[in-house]
Amino acid sequence: MNESKMNFSSNQPAPHERSIFRAHMGRALLNQHRDGYLKIWKIDFTSREKREKLGYLRDINKEKEIESEITRILRNNFTFRFIELESQAERMGKTGIESPIIGTLAHCRLCRPSANWLGNYSPMQQIRESGLWLVQHLKSKGIDERNLNTILDAIKRNKSHPSTYVS
Repeated sequence: MNESKMNFSSNQPAPHERSIFRAHMGRALLNQHRDGYLKIWKIDFTSREKREKLGYLRDINKEKEIESEITRILRNNFTFRFIELESQAERMGKTGIESPIIGTLAHCRLCRPSANWLGNYSPMQQIRESGLWLVQHLKSKGIDERNLNTILDAIKRNKSHPSTYVS
């Protein structure tokens, strides 16, 4: 994460409030340590009204520590792969591949996290049971022939553009 985004104050939302992935990771970290700050972490402080009304509950130094730990975990333990899709419709919505990819992974009996996966400490049952850091689209149908062709075509296009292809 860009270090400047870690320099937030009580007048600003924290990075986890703009990223559900980071929010879920922070919940798991706090729950792992049985930290009561989990109640505060769950509050969405993106609106000025909410910050003005409940901002006194925040411990900005603690939030920065948690955000730093999330960033450390992401940098040290995660790798990301992507394919570039030309349109929003190819990515999301009724015709997009997001939902079928999540559905495929959620229903895969071989795709399980390790015993020491941080998500096992998530307070959200869907995350613990699915082994994925999300709760939407877990019951979606898996990838079909059309989705597979979309993915394969995107990979072919991406390979011809080395700047966008991650090996």
